Amino acid sequence: METKNEELERNLTFDDQVIAKIAGITASQVPGIISLDGNMLSEFTDKLTQGNDQTKGIEAQVGEKQVALKLAVTLEYGKSAETVFTEVSDKLTQALGEMTGLKLVKFEMHINDVKTREELKENK
Repeated sequence: METKNEELERNLTFDDQVIAKIAGITASQVPGIISLDGNMLSEFTDKLTQGNDQTKGIEAQVGEKQVALKLAVTLEYGKSAETVFTEVSDKLTQALGEMTGLKLVKFEMHINDVKTREELKENK
């Protein structure tokens, strides 16, 4: 009996928002990241909603096998920006690889503010 070996075409894809959400959750768990920050429109939207957008301040570009991420963050006062940057990059590389099989090939983190935890509590 002869069987045909037909190739099964398989394709796993991810929406940019899914990758941004993984990045947001992962980055938020790194000590020194006080918040992920968007532009004025997203800040206004947060005031109208519950402010639970885990993709705020994140741009994701997703290819078939690679990801590029850009994050805008508020750094905790007194923390080393270089240390936090390295830890976020390492954790994102690991999380994306484990959860999606995608490789982080470009990572940018822009620090647009520095705050103490007390300042953050006062602003809420």
